[in-house]
Formats: sequence, C-alpha cells, structure tokens
Amino acid sequence: MAESGLIAAYLLDGKGGGKVVGWDDVRRWTPHEGALWVHLDYTASDAQEWVVRESGVDDVTAEALLEEDTRPRSVVLPNGLLVCLRGVNLNPGADPEDMVAMRFWLEEQRVITLRHRRLLSADYVRRNIEEGIGPRTTGELLVDLAERLTERMSRVIESIDETVDELEERVLREESPSLRTELGEVRRQDIALRRYLAPQRAALNDMTTERVPWLSKKDRNRLREEADRVMRYVEDLDAARERAGVTQEELDSKLSEQTNNRMYVLSLIAGVFLPITFITGLLGVNVGGIPGAENPWAFLTLTLILIVITVFGLVLFKNKRWL
Repeated sequence: MAESGLIAAYLLDGKGGGKVVGWDDVRRWTPHEGALWVHLDYTASDAQEWVVRESGVDDVTAEALLEEDTRPRSVVLPNGLLVCLRGVNLNPGADPEDMVAMRFWLEEQRVITLRHRRLLSADYVRRNIEEGIGPRTTGELLVDLAERLTERMSRVIESIDETVDELEERVLREESPSLRTELGEVRRQDIALRRYLAPQRAALNDMTTERVPWLSKKDRNRLREEADRVMRYVEDLDAARERAGVTQEELDSKLSEQTNNRMYVLSLIAGVFLPITFITGLLGVNVGGIPGAENPWAFLTLTLILIVITVFGLVLFKNKRWL
C-alpha cells in the first residue's frame, strides 16, 4: 500500500498480525485502539506535513526525523525514544556501502519510521505482519527492524572478506598495477561501512541500558545481541582493512622491485655500450684527420676493438656480480 508519503501503516493486533490502515485511520488513531506502526517517506510533502503538524511530536524531534543526513544514535526523550539506524543499500544498481538511513520515533503504543530509499528489512517485517507472524508490541517492532537491518549487513561484510582473500592470492601470482585500484576500492567500501557501523553499535547498546518502560527484558537482550553482532562486523571490517593495507604494501613492494630490476638492466646495458658509443661517436665526427680513413682494414680493426671492449665490460660486470 502507498498513499503518497505513506508507504504503509498497520494497526497491530498484539498477536503477530495487523490491519492495514490509511491516512484517515492514522489521523483518527488513539492509543486505546492498539499499537500503530506508521511507515513514511520523509521526502514527501504530506508526510512532512503530518510529522510536523499532526503527529504530536515536538518540533525538535520532528526536525530530527526529517533531517536529510543522520548518523546512528538513540536518545530517550520525556515522551518517547528517538532512534536513527542505517541499513545497507541492496537496491538494484546501488552501492551497498551507500547506507540507507531509517529514523524511528517510538512511544508505548505508536512507532513512526521514516526513510527515503527502499529498505528490504522493513518490507520483510511488513510481510510478517501480513502473515500473522510479526511483532506484537512496539518494542518487538523496534527489535525486529534492528535485527533485519543488521542481518542484511552480513552478506556485504562477507563479500568484502572474500574480495580481500582473492586479492591476496592475486598479488602472489600477479604484479599488475590494476590491483592497486581494486585494493583501493575495497578499502573505500570498508571505511564507508565502518563510518556508520561503529556508532550504530553504540546506539543499539544504549537502548539496552536506557530507562524505557515498554521495552521488555527480552527486547533488551535481543538488542544487546544485535549490538554484539554489529561489533563483530566492525572488527571484521577493521581486519579486512588491515589485510588490504598489508596486501597493498606487498603489491607496492613487488612493483617497486620490478621497476628497480628493469632500471638495473637498462643501467647495465648503458654501462656496456657507453665506451662503444663514445668511440663510434668520436670517430664519426666529420672532420679531417680521422685515423684509418684511408686504410681498408680500419673498419674491421675498429669492429674487433669494439667487440673486445664489450666482452671486457661483460666480464668485469660478472666478476663484480652485477650480472
């Protein structure tokens, strides 16, 4: 269901299911009807209008919910809980590290979530509600969404680890400069993900200690598990970044050694032919008095002298172990 900025709204039945409702029902809703989940696109004008003027949240909270760029956090306010989390962008053609923000405003009987780009995690929870196996309370709804957001990160983290493994093996087999670009891309993805995962772990952990009466002990334990899982992801990203850095250093060392070897060979060639070049250049001066100009054996004699000089140079370099 979608009505402009209203992506979906459900009146939870407390048993895992829920009734799909529209804008009119959302506007008429009162807490005694049951728990309400309102899922909005914060860029839509009618959603913004409802949040600011009709939702009942204060101006500071409304501004935080509609802010363009947010970092993961959780803040307990007198009348509710403000939470901002991030999920990986698994939309077609998108970069997973371009993480999608999801904002929550939670009360005992109402949850307002806002996003712009589609989040598969929210779609998953919506399907569960429609099938009657979804969250029963607002606390469970928060935890379910947090778990789905965290769970979908695992594929991206594993992909980064696999990419680093592959690049490590390729560096041992190849010395291609293009590997630098691929290693740089992996490190960029790693940094972009870690930028949000580290504060997300703190946000999830904070919710387990805050005094929110409608968060049950089970909800807090599940949030603590998700905080630990995000921490493991952060550690995996740190390890992948260090491995990519070591791999890049090894690649740079191999490429530098390769360049030095080539320069060394060129230097040896120049050293061998430098005397020859000097002699031929000197004898090639177009002035009178060049020795042997009239002697028919002069060219052969000069050639033999050049061969002797070349052999002498090669023997000298070999004795000095330069070859």
